[in-house]
Amino acid sequence: MSTPPTPSPTFAITHETKASETLLAGFSAFGLAGLTAVDYVVDHLDLEETGHVTAGSLPSITPFENGRPRHHSRLFSRPDLDVTVLVNELFVPVLAADPFADAVLSWTEGADVDEIAVLSGVPVAHGPEDHRTFHVATDDYREHRLDGVEIPPMGNGFLDGVNASLMARGLDSDLGVGVFVTPVHAQTPDVEAALRLVDAVRSVYGLDIDTADLEGFAAEIEQYYGELAERLEATKQEQRPEERMYM
Repeated sequence: MSTPPTPSPTFAITHETKASETLLAGFSAFGLAGLTAVDYVVDHLDLEETGHVTAGSLPSITPFENGRPRHHSRLFSRPDLDVTVLVNELFVPVLAADPFADAVLSWTEGADVDEIAVLSGVPVAHGPEDHRTFHVATDDYREHRLDGVEIPPMGNGFLDGVNASLMARGLDSDLGVGVFVTPVHAQTPDVEAALRLVDAVRSVYGLDIDTADLEGFAAEIEQYYGELAERLEATKQEQRPEERMYM
């Protein structure tokens, strides 16, 4: 008997209010920098949940907090702010990137969304001088949003997954797409990387976001991993056999 084909992933977006001109998105990815950044934006701008994304034929999660479940991918906004934020806690694998981007594009066309900005961490080898945010953007997004903004372009390389699919849609449509990327470390979450992405949002969109809490969290995370590294090194030293010299 032949094995039946695996159903292709599907996505549906439900939104209860008029969408904003800009969709700001963060996804579950290595380092969780983009996801941490958009979650912080939602919290500190007092945005309200106004929609969600559902997924079919894809391993799913249902997050919960204090015993209360929530959708894994949620949209947030408020009436006096022209930004809708997508907090996407569901990991979207490469095989599902195109269907996801198609669903987003279909929704943006119907909701009169003009542009998408994605916050993302990238796991690349880097030194301390590279701890900054770079952009990859379509021409229309760059002309509309980045003129005079001190966020340099990423030199070369390629996008993959959801970022690549959304950018490809931007190249072939009137949708402006900008991806803001910053190097991330293996620790999760990389809060310093998230802080750099929030700073980029403040610069590009002029949003009044106090980052003091995130800076404090970053310091706590740095101290935690520093102490953890010291403990691991001490454990290694204790487990090494004593060196003996035989004559």
